[in-house]
Amino acid sequence: MVDDNRLFEKICLEGFQAGLSWLTILRKRAAFREAFAGFDFHAVCKFKTRDVERLLKNAAIVRHRGKIESTVSNSSRAIELVGEFGSLHEYFGQFKPKKRSTIKARSDIAAKTPESTAMSKDLKKRGWSFVGPTTCYAFMQAMGLVNDHVHGCQFRKSIKLVKQ
Repeated sequence: MVDDNRLFEKICLEGFQAGLSWLTILRKRAAFREAFAGFDFHAVCKFKTRDVERLLKNAAIVRHRGKIESTVSNSSRAIELVGEFGSLHEYFGQFKPKKRSTIKARSDIAAKTPESTAMSKDLKKRGWSFVGPTTCYAFMQAMGLVNDHVHGCQFRKSIKLVKQ
């Protein structure tokens, strides 16, 4: 995944998902896209207090003030990352594990990894919010930075990991 707006969308939706089911977020995905200008972080960073208040009244999305304000704030942080690394893809790619997963059983799948913890710490140091280690690991799974399908799973070989 190299589309920065899609990467921004995904990390924001992971934050919105915290404490909720993914089905809830998926059912509201189109509304989130509409509410947050297609997750164009250059547009979202221009949102003001009145936009946050408008979004808090939008029953089609998750109306959590902290998560909405986080998305607006994180949009400015995304612009900073692009300025420093050239793209969000380049930034996130640095957290890809050096070796492939050797998971043999579902019980071995972790909720976070050293890499997701490092990503979380770095993002928080840069002013991001709603990006804990578990949220970052879910993002890494969804974006193809890790493949934690167990050995023998029919889908393991079909997962295409992001190349760096």
